[in-house]
Amino acid sequence: MMLRKLRDNGLSLTMLGFFLLFLGGQSVAGWQDDNEDKLEHGQQPAGYVQYLGSAHFWEGVFENWESEFLQMGAYVVLTVFLFQRGSAESKDPDKPDRVDEDPARHRGNRNAPWPVRRGGIFLKLYTHSLSLAFLALFVLSFAGHAWSGTLKYNQEQLEHSQPTVSVGDYIVTPRFWFESLQNWQSEFLAVWAIVVLSIWLRQRGSPESKPVFSSHEETGAE
Repeated sequence: MMLRKLRDNGLSLTMLGFFLLFLGGQSVAGWQDDNEDKLEHGQQPAGYVQYLGSAHFWEGVFENWESEFLQMGAYVVLTVFLFQRGSAESKDPDKPDRVDEDPARHRGNRNAPWPVRRGGIFLKLYTHSLSLAFLALFVLSFAGHAWSGTLKYNQEQLEHSQPTVSVGDYIVTPRFWFESLQNWQSEFLAVWAIVVLSIWLRQRGSPESKPVFSSHEETGAE
């Protein structure tokens, strides 16, 4: 039973494991980098646990989460009505897709999720729950980036005997948008790459790829 649960959830568990591994690595590297900077400025180095509550650590974390949730949320929404002919990541522009079916038609199906059977506002929210979840995660990460970035910026301002700023003032600075946009552009480049490369290239066994035996011509890609 346990082995079956591990098999059935292997992808999510592995992704979570990589996340925790790399987050831990980021925290250690960031702690060492921050302490080196403190020593250069004649300040007392921080302990590791103390660093985990610092603006330096959380600014880096939220800055990256923000771009990830923006990218995934935008991808989910854009694939509703935009197409890339021949890509494994896109619906076929010439064929109906099951995901476009009216869920109200399945209201009488007792195996359907309860919002589908209930209908009304519950169905409306459930119909867009994936994009709404990514939107909420993006907003929270954006707010976390703004908050932690402001704290980090103000610490640097105080070190140089300069005035501090509010969160509202910080989010209109070039620094904040440089931090955001440098990550946003890379995320959308990665999505563009998988959308386009999956037209011609294959990875046997992956649902993110078309079958190896399918040709470029068979998919109708141009």
